[in-house]
Amino acid sequence: MAETNSKLIRKVRHKRVRSKITGTASCPRLCVFRSLNHIYAQVIDDSISQTLASMSTLNTEVRDKTKQTAKTKQAELVGSLLAQRALDKGTSHVVFDRGGYKYHGRVKALAEAARQAGLLF
Repeated sequence: MAETNSKLIRKVRHKRVRSKITGTASCPRLCVFRSLNHIYAQVIDDSISQTLASMSTLNTEVRDKTKQTAKTKQAELVGSLLAQRALDKGTSHVVFDRGGYKYHGRVKALAEAARQAGLLF
């Protein structure tokens, strides 16, 4: 019962965040989803509803490098590789969408690694 309530509360929080944040062609949205074991991130242009770049801990590049590593370190690697993909596509400015999660732990590690790799937000 508590699990359902926490998921519902996160969805309400995410809806509130998304009402204020929109990705455009010049400044797309960096969206984060965090599950128990994995983290997923996408750079999305909401004006055309298209994903420009994506990365997760399930990608082979990340999975091979992060066997037996902490989830925070995996999130850092996902953030830096996502930033590289976005920069290769010509996107340097993004708006950060934390997905209703606290800006703490893996979400914060992903965001800071993306900033270190060259994304501006």
